[in-house]
Amino acid sequence: KVRGLWMQIMETFSYLEKEKELVDTVLGLPVSQCVLDGTEVVLRVPQLLASRAERGIHQFFTGNVYEGGKLNFLTVIQTLNEALRTLRDEQCQFELNQHLPGIVNNVILHKNILWDLKAESLKIQQEHCVSMRESISKKQEDWEVKWNNFLGMCPFKLTLHWNPVRSVHFI
Repeated sequence: KVRGLWMQIMETFSYLEKEKELVDTVLGLPVSQCVLDGTEVVLRVPQLLASRAERGIHQFFTGNVYEGGKLNFLTVIQTLNEALRTLRDEQCQFELNQHLPGIVNNVILHKNILWDLKAESLKIQQEHCVSMRESISKKQEDWEVKWNNFLGMCPFKLTLHWNPVRSVHFI
């Protein structure tokens, strides 16, 4: 047990020693390396992005890239966002143009299939309704024949001619 505890203590010390070294290297850096003022940064803006930025300068950008000899990070971020939008627009336009004929063919194919299915549905519906009407009238005639053979008259006609007042008997 003691050896196991001693090993855990040594592992913790070695871990803490590595962390101490990291903190010492950060604290030991000269101040000029930790400051992000952008004085030594050179930006190269592609012509397409520059022309797009010039067209919409009032919409996208709030200032110059360099103000007072220092880099304006807000404008740099806005420029990078506009570059990403431009790249997205170009990529999406390319993909759309590439897949457009296939999409149009699929739409035409599915419209034709839908039209055929609607026509077939209407045909089946008309046939089914006619056959159902014929079937119902045929079954009704069959029942009337059976009732006429059994009772001598159809019960449907009995209910039509039945008068409840005639069936009441007074004592």
